[in-house]
Amino acid sequence: MNTEDQNTEDQNTVVAQAPEFSEPDSEPENNTAAQTGSEDKNLELLLDVPLSFSAELGGCRLTIKEVLQLTRGKVVELNKLAGDPLDILLNGQLIARGEAVVVNERFGVRIVDIASPRDRLSRLKD
Repeated sequence: MNTEDQNTEDQNTVVAQAPEFSEPDSEPENNTAAQTGSEDKNLELLLDVPLSFSAELGGCRLTIKEVLQLTRGKVVELNKLAGDPLDILLNGQLIARGEAVVVNERFGVRIVDIASPRDRLSRLKD
């Protein structure tokens, strides 16, 4: 290879570096008031996004035959024991566990264990 070809090859060489991301739980470096104001405005855009919140008592698998045999008063056994915590789901993703409560004649759920932000993010990737 002659010197001219080598110089052309050197000019076309691109050095790539992996991007650096901060951890979700860590504070950003160089956090200025301008950055905070911008982040607050970005967060405000998301605050009114509706999410589906549900508390799951338990579940089971049924065959079509078993579903067709369901009648009024029939008891379907679930996969959780009495006293086990409920799964709390946000848009179908497990984010916490809780216990059933009654508030003003309505069911509610008291959160007893909540997943860390890192755990919640990793579940979104799955």
